Amino acid sequence: MQRKPFLKWAGGKYRILDTILRELPAGSRFVEPFAGSCAVYLNVKVETALICDVNADLVCLYQHIQREGTDFIMYCQSLFIPENNTKERYIEIRNEFNTCKDTRKRGSLLLYLNRHSFNGLVRYNSRGEFNVPFGKYKTPYFPLKELTDFYTKTQEVETHFVCCDFRTAFDELKKGDIVYCDPPYVPLSETASFTTYAGNEFDIRDQQDLAMLSKAAHDKGIPVILSNHDTHITRKLYADAEIKSFNVQRFISCNGDNRATVPELLAIYR
Repeated sequence: MQRKPFLKWAGGKYRILDTILRELPAGSRFVEPFAGSCAVYLNVKVETALICDVNADLVCLYQHIQREGTDFIMYCQSLFIPENNTKERYIEIRNEFNTCKDTRKRGSLLLYLNRHSFNGLVRYNSRGEFNVPFGKYKTPYFPLKELTDFYTKTQEVETHFVCCDFRTAFDELKKGDIVYCDPPYVPLSETASFTTYAGNEFDIRDQQDLAMLSKAAHDKGIPVILSNHDTHITRKLYADAEIKSFNVQRFISCNGDNRATVPELLAIYR
C-alpha cells in the first residue's frame, strides 16, 4: 500500500505515483533535488536517500520528524485545536511563524499553516514571509498516520535531508544514484509568470540549467527523471530525453469541485 504525504502540496505527485515509479530504474541511492511533499521518496525502494530542497523550513520540519519521531508529532498535534481554527488566530500564528527563529517551533507552525491555509499552499513573499490567507476549513485534518509513516520511512532508509539549491544536489551525484526532479513547472501559457517558491524566483534560466545538468548526469551513467508541464518549451528543454506525456487532473478551487485537466510529461534520461 502506498504511503501518503502528510503535507498538502500544489502539484503533488501522489496521484501519479504509479506512472513515476514505473519509470524509475533500480538504484542504491534515491536523490530528489526538489523534495516538496516527498511523495516519491515515501514510496521508492532504495537503501539510502538524499532529499534536498531550497526551502529551509521544509527541510527542518523533515529533520525534526526524523530525529524526534512521536515526540515531535505530538508537539505538532497540540496546535490542532478548535481555538486555533479562526482567521484571527491563524493570522497570529502566521505572524509568529514569520518572526520565529527556533527551527523546531517553525517546523510545527509550518505544518499548522499548511493544514489551515487556503488550498494548503506554501508560499512566501519577497521578504521571505509566509503570506497565504486563512483557508476556512471546518475541521482541519491532523495527519497522524501520514506523519508516522514518514517517520517510519526515515528509519527504514538511511536518509539525509539537506537544504540546498538543485545545482548543489547534482554536484553530489555518484554512480548508483537514481534521480527524480519535480521542479517548479514551466507555465502553461507564455503570458503566465514563473513560479515563486520559498521567496525565490525559479525562471527559465533555472529550467535550462536543470535540463543541462540532467543530461550531463545521464552522460555519466546516472538516470534522471523529471516532471513538468508538457509545452513547446519543455519539449525543447528535454529534446535529448525520452518523453512520456499524459493528462493530470488538478484542483483549482478550495471546494474540490472545480477541476482542470492539464498536460504533463516525464522527461526520462536513462
